[in-house]
Amino acid sequence: MAEEKKVLRKGLTTGVHATLAFAKALEAFLITKEISITKINKIDNDDLDVTKGCEIVVSVSDKKNELMISTVKHNAQELIIGTNKLYIYAGIGVGVVTKKGLKIAPNYPAINPVPLENIQKIFIKESEQYHNLVLHCTLSVTNGEEIAKQTANAKVGVIGGISILGTSGIVKPVSSTAYIDSVKTEIEFAKQNDFVPLIFTLGNSAFRVSKEKYDEGQIVEVANFVYDSIEISTNLDIPKVIFVCGIGKMTKVYQGFKNTHNRFGTIDFVQLKEDIKNELGYEVDIESTKTVKGISQELETLGLVDELYTMIAKKANEQIKQWFPKSNVEALILEQSEVAGW
Repeated sequence: MAEEKKVLRKGLTTGVHATLAFAKALEAFLITKEISITKINKIDNDDLDVTKGCEIVVSVSDKKNELMISTVKHNAQELIIGTNKLYIYAGIGVGVVTKKGLKIAPNYPAINPVPLENIQKIFIKESEQYHNLVLHCTLSVTNGEEIAKQTANAKVGVIGGISILGTSGIVKPVSSTAYIDSVKTEIEFAKQNDFVPLIFTLGNSAFRVSKEKYDEGQIVEVANFVYDSIEISTNLDIPKVIFVCGIGKMTKVYQGFKNTHNRFGTIDFVQLKEDIKNELGYEVDIESTKTVKGISQELETLGLVDELYTMIAKKANEQIKQWFPKSNVEALILEQSEVAGW
């Protein structure tokens, strides 16, 4: 009997949850004329999302001093509708943008344009019968500062907590979309801040070595999303990218793997053996080892390991050029970069 395929759950973005909470908080304030606080937990889903289940808190008052505002100094997002005004602040656990290059200007709450637009629509609808209404609002996330440590927020200058995100409002389950969007944000940030070159890394070792030579702001951890990341950098006309990873992952790239995760396939050792024979004039024993590392150790005893590195890097660069002829990417093998003192 065929195994029944699990239907994966979709979810809603932090922006959708914050907007829903704002609607309820605003409604309560307009009825009671007292500070209102609405809490909502982000709906669980099958995506790999650090904000799953987090508590989002929205407070609305006509007295700013009643609100718990982030200690990170910032300007409020000001919404003016006729004679009515709404000032939106980062609450505790929501970040403040401190550097240029993001969708939000520096010194404003890290609340993306779409959630802000939706909050504005609600404010317009609910306040149309009022005049000279001046309200203050905070968007907060419980333990948001701790959650943010699992993201790239601090790296791109978002301080004090997480960002309130959302474009379509829907979080697709177990998709690569969220990670790729994060990579794109980091690339755009690096471009706006004139970081050249950009450094793409796949793992912790490559990231550690890169930090010894480059500013952390110009290093982007692309995980296994090699093709997607290079596509983004190419479309954004990034002038120079150095792509650093270990010899095993680089072999996958030269063999045409757009994503280097094991679920997309394994290295073709027959092809690798043939390429080594043609390029280096030596026939490796692929039956005795099924790892590129093992092959490199065999070639090291013969004084051919540098030639192996050069061959794999050369073929990886050729593959990248085949994917994106206009890309400015240089593939560099981590082991070789360490030996060369890169």
